[in-house]
Parts: sequence; structure tokens; C-alpha cells
Amino acid sequence: MRGKIESGQLVTIEPISSLAVNIGDVVFVKWKNNYLLHLVKEINGNMFLIGNNLGKTNGWVPGKDIIGKVISVCD
Repeated sequence: MRGKIESGQLVTIEPISSLAVNIGDVVFVKWKNNYLLHLVKEINGNMFLIGNNLGKTNGWVPGKDIIGKVISVCD
């Protein structure tokens, strides 16, 4: 996620309930049989629109696929 988190930076991820996820959070999410960090762009009920820091959106994921939230980034 260029700009917010650069390749190789260490992040701390905290488990989170989908009820506590907010727009703008960086989340660790299961996406198409992979795992990645993405921004939450929109929330509609228990569905979350994820995308990157450059304006691209990837799609909607259910809350059950959000594993954690980034709480810190180390250089």
C-alpha cells in the first residue's frame, strides 16, 4: 500500500470485530484466497469496500474476512 505502508515495513496488527472497523482503517483482510492490507473505503452493513491508498478499489468483503486492524507501522 504505497504511501501509507511501504514494502518491507513492519506492522502491528490487532484482532478486531467487524463492528469496530471504521472508514479509513487499514485492515488485514482475506481476499481471493490471499491475505493483504487494504484501506476501508465504505461500509454498508457488514460489507466493507476495500482499496488502496492510490484511489483504486478492489471490491466488497464480508466482515468475517477482516482479520485485524493495523495499529502501528515501524520504519
